[in-house]
Amino acid sequence: MNGETFRLSQRELQRVAVISSCVQGTLTCARAAELLDLSPRQVKRLKSRYRQGSAAALAHVSRGRPSHRRLSEPLRQRILLLARTRYAGFNDHHLCEKLVEVEGLSLGRETLRRLLRSAGLGSPRKRRAPAHRLRRLARAREGEMLLLDASLHPWLEDRGPQLTLLGFLDDATRKVLAAEFFPTEDARGYFRLLRRLLRRYGIPLSLYGDQHSVFVRNDDHWSLEEQLAGKRQPTQFGRALEQLGVTYIAAHSPQAKGRIERLWGTFQDRLTSELRLAGAADPESAHAVLRRFLPDYNRRFARAPRTPETAWRPAPENLDRICCFMHQRCVSNDNVVQWEGRSFQIPPQPKRFSFAGAKVQIYESLEGKISIYHAETKLHHAGG
Repeated sequence: MNGETFRLSQRELQRVAVISSCVQGTLTCARAAELLDLSPRQVKRLKSRYRQGSAAALAHVSRGRPSHRRLSEPLRQRILLLARTRYAGFNDHHLCEKLVEVEGLSLGRETLRRLLRSAGLGSPRKRRAPAHRLRRLARAREGEMLLLDASLHPWLEDRGPQLTLLGFLDDATRKVLAAEFFPTEDARGYFRLLRRLLRRYGIPLSLYGDQHSVFVRNDDHWSLEEQLAGKRQPTQFGRALEQLGVTYIAAHSPQAKGRIERLWGTFQDRLTSELRLAGAADPESAHAVLRRFLPDYNRRFARAPRTPETAWRPAPENLDRICCFMHQRCVSNDNVVQWEGRSFQIPPQPKRFSFAGAKVQIYESLEGKISIYHAETKLHHAGG
């Protein structure tokens, strides 16, 4: 590659891990194509590039360059205006026909669909899901897909407070990789569990969960910046998964994530009985029982994966900068950053440099500590 240095994103590192497994013969082209959402033919091209130039060859050749086939911005705005006014309520196929035949525009239906969805315009036609369902084949390798969910249940019955159990289940082995009791199902709890999972096992290829607002945006609000970009900002948890290069798959029904639902059914039976037997009446004693229960459960119910090779990737060192809450703020004229009713004074800088008006990133750790960064330069650190 002409001696150049390439810095691969987490998404590209995921592609490297899958393609290298494919080159070594431990993964078929068809399975690699399914994992990467590519065609088998494209996977074969990537294998050839990998053999010629190793991991650096998989860096996207068009990275940073706009597509030559991208619709011009005036044309995009004209199509969106027509879709919102004259052709409001038209389904995608019908709208495409009208744009081509009546308005004289030349574009494909899939191009139109992507443009409408990026602008938040959904199809008016709702399709009913098919009644017949087939059980999904489990993933072949450990770490290829993890199921995550929460179970709100009277775990301590009438002996203690209401608790919610959060957990990660490996799809290939049915092994519970991490689980912990929390007061409620929220992003902080999932972040704590994810950080522990990453430190112990590494980065999985994908996560499978529900449509909870911790994972996906369920509101209809689009900010001005999102409208201009044509893309919605992810949730805090979704942003962390993007940084890690982990694909999140959102189920549309409880039946779709039946494996972890059945796990909770087993836990609500067996674990509740174990907690009652131990007389657990507070979160600390409940966690002590859970720590003994998980290895025994995995010994009894876990199974061997179809492929012995794992799909874990090494986790980065800066997990506290990923598994955290990020907020953007502007610095006031007196070099003060306001956040959640608190004021953070930026100390004087060399040569009387002022950050007034600059945008800074606030990192709130899971332990409540606050760090403020500007252009990757740490300015201020305060305890929680």
